[in-house]
Amino acid sequence: MRTVGRFPSVTLGFGDDTEKEKDPPKENTVKKQNAWLRKFCPCCRHADDEITDTEITGVDDGDKDEGEKKPVTGDKELEELLLKVKSIDLMKSKSGENRTEHHTHPYNSDHLIIRRGQSFQMWITLSRPFNPSSDEIHLDFKTGPLPAVAKGTHIIIPLVKTLEGNGWEAAVVKQEDKKIKLVVNSPPTAVIGRYQLTVETNNNHGRSISTPDPANDIYMLFNPWCADDTVFMDSEDERQEYILNDTGRIYYGTKDQIGARTWNYGQFDDGILAACLFVMEKSGTAPSGWGDPVNVARIFSGMVNSPDDHGVLEGNWSGDYSNGTSPTVWSGSVEILKEYHKKSGTPVKYGQCWVFAGLVTTVSRCLGIPCRPVTNFSSAHDTDVSLTTDVYLDENLEPIDHLNMDSIWNFHVWNDCWMARPDLPSGNGGWQAVDATPQETSQGTYCCGPTSLAAVLYGQVFFKYDTPFVFAEVNSDKIYWQKKADGTFSQIYSEKNVVGHSISTKAVGSDERSDITHLYKHLEGSEAERIAVETACSYGSKAKTYSPPTAQDVSLEVTVDGEGPIMGNDAELKITLRNSSSEQRSVTLQSQVSVMYYTGVNKATIRTDTTDVEILPNEDKILEWALDYKTYKDKLTDQAALMLIVTGRVKVTRQILATQFSFRLRTPDLIIKPIGKAVVGQKMSVEISFTNPLPQVLTAVIFSVEGLGLLNARKINYGDIGSHASVSLTEQFVPTLSGTRKLLASLHCKQLTQVHGVSDIVVEEKSNAPVQ
Repeated sequence: MRTVGRFPSVTLGFGDDTEKEKDPPKENTVKKQNAWLRKFCPCCRHADDEITDTEITGVDDGDKDEGEKKPVTGDKELEELLLKVKSIDLMKSKSGENRTEHHTHPYNSDHLIIRRGQSFQMWITLSRPFNPSSDEIHLDFKTGPLPAVAKGTHIIIPLVKTLEGNGWEAAVVKQEDKKIKLVVNSPPTAVIGRYQLTVETNNNHGRSISTPDPANDIYMLFNPWCADDTVFMDSEDERQEYILNDTGRIYYGTKDQIGARTWNYGQFDDGILAACLFVMEKSGTAPSGWGDPVNVARIFSGMVNSPDDHGVLEGNWSGDYSNGTSPTVWSGSVEILKEYHKKSGTPVKYGQCWVFAGLVTTVSRCLGIPCRPVTNFSSAHDTDVSLTTDVYLDENLEPIDHLNMDSIWNFHVWNDCWMARPDLPSGNGGWQAVDATPQETSQGTYCCGPTSLAAVLYGQVFFKYDTPFVFAEVNSDKIYWQKKADGTFSQIYSEKNVVGHSISTKAVGSDERSDITHLYKHLEGSEAERIAVETACSYGSKAKTYSPPTAQDVSLEVTVDGEGPIMGNDAELKITLRNSSSEQRSVTLQSQVSVMYYTGVNKATIRTDTTDVEILPNEDKILEWALDYKTYKDKLTDQAALMLIVTGRVKVTRQILATQFSFRLRTPDLIIKPIGKAVVGQKMSVEISFTNPLPQVLTAVIFSVEGLGLLNARKINYGDIGSHASVSLTEQFVPTLSGTRKLLASLHCKQLTQVHGVSDIVVEEKSNAPVQ
């Protein structure tokens, strides 16, 4: 059963105070109605004073006349007897103990940001010294639009003498005259989100409740450093990478030509934590479920895309981005999330899979769930839960387009999120696949996951969530079906090793690529891998028709030399036919090359060929294949992706051969060279250089530059760049953060996309900077 509900949008009751505040009640008057409203409605409470007292003296005056005199806060005797809160110090400095011990000091926020399952401290200044024998104090935490004690969204914390460390509790650890210092514990299962804090005092002479101050709202996050939190990760190096690293690498291209681009996650940037919680609010889901990372991951996998819930980003694979921003232009998540928040939940235009994955990484790390983007090369899109990728051909071996709904994307990017899975049998915790790209609905909503990688590895597709879909993406067999005279189809060929290659993510602690294919599938062709495939397919929609491959003595393979063809040059591939028999074989081959969207959708076929080939016994016959620049130059999409489809028939044995080979045309990198020394607060320059690889002019070229702690996103309208011309430009900026920072640059124009570069810039502190 799905655990994520969909309800009308709501906002936190203590969110941004945009509504005009109500007039305060007349001085020296206490009205029950207004006191109640102030308690539950932020629009009706005072905001100009840090502390406002709502007093109940224990006298039931509900039936008294309006004119009857009531207790007033100005009464000298009452002032002395009551215990009132004058101020609250949450010790929320970035360099202070609370935020450094909770690993939240990188957040660019003045709020107290803490992680659940760990203690924090605060000072409370009172109107007189606290007397534990006659005074009572408790803390009151509320989150969500309708806080409720039973749902874990309204927390009442009385003081205890000794902390036990197993739940919500607070204790006085120090007293200095009218000031007391509290240590507060939270459980490792606490709901994450923004909490409103009030302090209530009580004694025989009455009660006083502090008015909520938005400056004292507390942000609660998941805690990978806490062994009892379900997101606990025991490697500090991995925590540094998957929680605290605010930049990373996202891979794209094809399995033979893997490209990489740097992405600014920016999870600590000013306003991003608020934006991420706004995304959660917009889901309309109950905050009481926000303590479960499985539920939270499922929520944001649906909210990052826009089709059914007005989520963050609108996908666009049409090639026409005139109404928004081209997906290849984005270099980070900050600009997108801030725009979504600023426009009150209007989806940002446009994104594709790597942008969705970059956003999920930002949201997940920001909320405290370890996360990484993952790229699967030759990624299958199974549309009918058959767990096979099916290709339907007619009697003449021509594709039947209206039946061929499955596809294989050159690459697809999703995310791994780290968490325990108490809802599944033991052994299914750890990395979970979460995919925010809207491909297929999951129980009626465009979301996917979290899917246990262990379940995928062993073909246990009956475990939630969306395991059949993820399994097919990485390990489905490609089955070719031919239509017979009676209208039925028979399996004529299968390929076992075409889906799920070089599954990649950034390595821990470096910018190297880490191949994690082994986490998703056993070694291709091994007995364990075949068992996983057969196990999974037995639960698919074509379990009865799945059949093992037939014997064959001729094989077909397409390869590319080195790093592959370069944009602007002819593309050259090799087709190899291997005859493993002791007899000569005659083969008729048909080939067609098509321009592709990276999702595996055919844009246009640009050339077809037919040839007859003779293969000697035990011979490997290599055929050179080339596509000249003038044939493809005006037909490419923004990923410069193509697909060569080769089919054939062995004349004597009637064996069918078929393969599809995706490749891309490599683009050059931008070269970024720092000029001079990088020091916080001092202007510096960088030189960005580029050489046009094409024998044609690049028109209306736009450079984009950004770097966390260096400069905000900046666009430079450069103009035209001549054929094979080299250009450079110099940009100046003032670094704001010290340490090793990454400066990102990209180039975009009609003729050329996916051009980008990155440079590490080591920024020093000012020599005369005061000690923080």
